[in-house]
Amino acid sequence: MEENNIIRSKFKRMCVFCGSNSGNRQIFSDAAIQLGDELVKRKIELVYGGGSVGLMGLISQKVYDGGCHVLGIIPKALMPLEISGETVGEVRIVSDMHERKAAMAREAEAFIALPGGYGTMEELLEMITWSQLGIHKKPVGLLNVDGYYNSLLALFDNGVREGFIKPAARDLVVSAPTAKELLEKMEQHSPSHKHVAPPESWNMVQLENYPTQQNAQ
Repeated sequence: MEENNIIRSKFKRMCVFCGSNSGNRQIFSDAAIQLGDELVKRKIELVYGGGSVGLMGLISQKVYDGGCHVLGIIPKALMPLEISGETVGEVRIVSDMHERKAAMAREAEAFIALPGGYGTMEELLEMITWSQLGIHKKPVGLLNVDGYYNSLLALFDNGVREGFIKPAARDLVVSAPTAKELLEKMEQHSPSHKHVAPPESWNMVQLENYPTQQNAQ
């Protein structure tokens, strides 16, 4: 539903995985800004990796300037690399990458990956895996800007053909070329995958009970 350019969303807070680089083409920066615009239209708060450079810096500034809360979660060791100048919103410093991902997963209701490198892909794949296992039931989206992730999606399809990924589990990943289309698809998404184990059977230390740490020593 859309009222006065505000779209009501079932998501209140979304985690966006993206890199501390901007890529070699303007289209990637544009996509980060457009995703930020779409989050603001829906009044969706942002959870991200805490950096102020690259695509992380672009989307966080856009969401913050749009009046939505921004929570950046960053390991202490990466602060000199991923933070340049002033940060926006709330910054939570954690001890390591494991705690960062656990906190991001706990805080968000859904996940989107922008184009990025190894770290972005690793974060994306972990959230897909956790969904497959039944650790969470949160939608996972892939913003496939100008076909950036075509090869990765083809690899998933090959995994289905070769018997390593169940066809229903392939539907855990929602993809679209634009932010607007992706968010609309995620709003409507109902995965048919049967989780490996029910959520209540997991030790949820990864999510609900993982300690929130405002400042790492």
